[in-house]
Amino acid sequence: DLAELRQMASDPGTEPDLRKMAEAEAEQLEARERALAAELRVLLLPKDPNDEKNVIIEIRAGAGGDEASLFAQDLFRMYSRFAEKKGWKFEVLDTSLSPIGGLKEAVGNIRGQGAYSFLKYESGVHRVQRVPRTEASGRIHTSTATVAVLPEADEIDVKLDPKELKIEAFGSSGPGGQSVNRNYTAIRVTHKPSGLVVSCQDEKSQHRNKEKALRVLRSRLMDIAQSEQADAIAQNRRSQVGTGERSEKIRTYNFPQSRITDHRLNESFHNVEAILDGEIDGILDRLVRQAQAQALGSASRDPD
Repeated sequence: DLAELRQMASDPGTEPDLRKMAEAEAEQLEARERALAAELRVLLLPKDPNDEKNVIIEIRAGAGGDEASLFAQDLFRMYSRFAEKKGWKFEVLDTSLSPIGGLKEAVGNIRGQGAYSFLKYESGVHRVQRVPRTEASGRIHTSTATVAVLPEADEIDVKLDPKELKIEAFGSSGPGGQSVNRNYTAIRVTHKPSGLVVSCQDEKSQHRNKEKALRVLRSRLMDIAQSEQADAIAQNRRSQVGTGERSEKIRTYNFPQSRITDHRLNESFHNVEAILDGEIDGILDRLVRQAQAQALGSASRDPD
């Protein structure tokens, strides 16, 4: 269509009114062509083979004591609410409570189409600045929590040799050592070759706790294998977005100013309460676009 319009516009025999219409229509088609070309470049980028997988998400309280555990609890709820808004299934795999009711550690499973493609940029250190509930003088404290997002590994992805596993049952317990379940339903799985230990006590049956623990173990083992492979193959070419570095401070939640700053985007978002209620689509969309732009930039510089 564009070629025909250009020919019409350049033909000396075309009437002036028709020439103007052809030129105007050609401008519209040129803009459409540029937009389609941009879409095609993104579609031609290599796909992350894990993008369609479900997610194992692990959150741990960092610096800040009790306040850090309360922040970890807020983050765990944020991701569960985000999953709910997306129509995905959120399942608690394991929790370890702090004495004041926060979370020292929590592991969840998010099941939904493309879950990993959305959440893989959330791995890293999240920082909060606010007045803790336990602070009588009203001083602002800074605390942290770490988030690890792992693609859930299937049995096909990681095969576990029963001979390499040490499985122990123990009585589950809550904060302060209080007994939650006197039966030995909690399960601890140790992977002997790697030394990884996974515990699960949220279910009332050994079988369910063992099943959940093995799902987490498989995902951690796959994450380690993929990280080692990425380091060996592309150590100097990895994007700063989505590297999964646990030590990387990625976001600050500032309550006094109701502002969240994502340090990779170098951009701030307002309404902390809404974002902690699961409205993180805006941040995730920008991170996806930034990752695509960086990948396109790398592709244009790469002679291969």
